Amino acid sequence: MIIMLKPSLSILLAGPRGFCAGVDRAILIVEECLRKYGAPVYVRHEIVHNPHVVQALREKGAVFVEDLSEVPSDSPVVFSAHGVPKSVAESAEIRGLSYIDATCPLVSKVHKEAEQHYKKSRQTLLIGHANHPEVIGTMGQVPEGSMILVESIAKAENVIVADEENVAFVTQTTLSVDDTKDIIDVLYKRFPHIVGPKKEDICYATTNRQKAVKSIAPKCDALIVIGASNSSNSQRLVEVGMKAGCAMSFLVEQAKDVPWGEILPGTTLGVTAGASAPELLVDEVLVEAKQRYDVTVSEIKVADENITFKLPSKLSVGL
Repeated sequence: MIIMLKPSLSILLAGPRGFCAGVDRAILIVEECLRKYGAPVYVRHEIVHNPHVVQALREKGAVFVEDLSEVPSDSPVVFSAHGVPKSVAESAEIRGLSYIDATCPLVSKVHKEAEQHYKKSRQTLLIGHANHPEVIGTMGQVPEGSMILVESIAKAENVIVADEENVAFVTQTTLSVDDTKDIIDVLYKRFPHIVGPKKEDICYATTNRQKAVKSIAPKCDALIVIGASNSSNSQRLVEVGMKAGCAMSFLVEQAKDVPWGEILPGTTLGVTAGASAPELLVDEVLVEAKQRYDVTVSEIKVADENITFKLPSKLSVGL
């Protein structure tokens, strides 16, 4: 009898990975709304950018829409974790809709900063990616035209402001830490008196997950990031992995999307997950890997996370 031995594969798990406190809170808000109000509960935009999370909530009775016009007047609606422009909340109030805001508190922090800068008549620059829901929501906190989007170093080098002595900046929370620093350095060089956040806007989870990828990428022959294609923080992890030394860095939604044919026996595979990807998807990748290889798994952890966020008061009563 011939016993076929599986080829070996070393897996390095990045830690932290997966869900952050803002994502946990947003999902729990939808679940609590379903418990309190019953199905259906409408959600404006994907609650977080992950199709597996969205589908699981859909099966429980959540209905995802892109416009408030799709929400019946007698149904509650939840605003996604990415945040919404003020005009969306105003429209809900005009229609008399009962709404619950699941905006991540760290995104709300940026919203408040933007409002304060506007009240102090500062020209505000927003470092972020055009058309991302978080950017749309942040720009929608102030009147149109009072905030300028800065997407790159080139834009930072050429952006024109009305008063160079009265400028401020805020950032999207899910950006590359290193790329954002480079843009901020340009802004400080051009506008020495520019006002930035007292504590950086890029959230702790984005920062920690990028640090974790940096710690494993140089040791890996390939790196997979589990996350959705429309997840900004997941896309940034792929970029960070490549810049940190792992040219074969991939974004995959789930185990079946992993390019197993490109992962050679005897090599080291890095595995992480974006902040909106459930740990279940990581487990499925490990199961698939063990079916193909003789696997050894090690975790490299760069930070412990114990942050939690409270639910909105209208949901937390009685919990």
